[in-house]
Amino acid sequence: MIDPKLISLLKVYETGNYTRAARQLSLTQPAVSQHIRALEQELGVRIFERANNELHVTNEGRIVIKYARRMQSLHRNLQSDLENEKRRITQLKVGITHTAESNAIAEALARYATRHEGVNIQLRTDTIDNLCDMLRNYEIDFAVAEGKISDPSFRCLLMDTDSLVLVVAPEHPLAGKNVVTVGQLMRERLILRLPDSSTSRLFVSTLESRNLRIEDFNVVLEVDNIATIKDLVRRNFGVSILPKSACMDELRKRKIAVLPIENLSMLREINLFHTQDFSHPELLHDIIRDYNETKSSSGYRQ
Repeated sequence: MIDPKLISLLKVYETGNYTRAARQLSLTQPAVSQHIRALEQELGVRIFERANNELHVTNEGRIVIKYARRMQSLHRNLQSDLENEKRRITQLKVGITHTAESNAIAEALARYATRHEGVNIQLRTDTIDNLCDMLRNYEIDFAVAEGKISDPSFRCLLMDTDSLVLVVAPEHPLAGKNVVTVGQLMRERLILRLPDSSTSRLFVSTLESRNLRIEDFNVVLEVDNIATIKDLVRRNFGVSILPKSACMDELRKRKIAVLPIENLSMLREINLFHTQDFSHPELLHDIIRDYNETKSSSGYRQ
């Protein structure tokens, strides 16, 4: 059903080469070239240009490719939904951020799949920016992430609230305190999430609101994986700033300690995002219900 010219376009973009694209598509190179020329003539734009013997995408070409990806995803979703209807199986593609993966959300999705026979859930973890792109391209059905998204094409449902806290090893000198000052924090070795993570963005913006800079702190390591950060903190290689919800399991087992930082309020929301044309809103409310039950039954209360 999808236009073969769009398939050729996406394969050329993926491989960066007409010949490789033709080989992978089992077509001749002239046939692929004709597909691209036909698209350019139909749309009245140049999609690819050559410079220094390399293929480059024009600005207009990037727009064409963006929509071609959406069409391809919609076609795949159509085929998948029709197949699921035959088999009476519902497949959900869910995106979550790295932080969300570390709390009760993944367990809640597993609970939902257990309760609904025939449901298959595919879970993808990525940054919030990439998850938004996946939503726009219909590569996922909905996403769970921290904070809000200003894009008016998305709708959101509040799942929970969370806060950033200082995370230290149980034997760390600060572990026995009720609160930590910013001055004390400045003397610690900090192991943080990567700068483009929502956790680091919130921490930095909160510091700036107090006329402080992240450069004033001793950041020794920046890591993408939250589990790695918690393991390093537990082994006393440094301290970290993490969402409390991502630390509940280790906190219950007394593997780490968490403390608030004086005069640094770092509250945020955990929201479920979906496109406005998502066809099963009642399913989302069921998942939020399962999330709340998971928190209650598994000790995720904050």
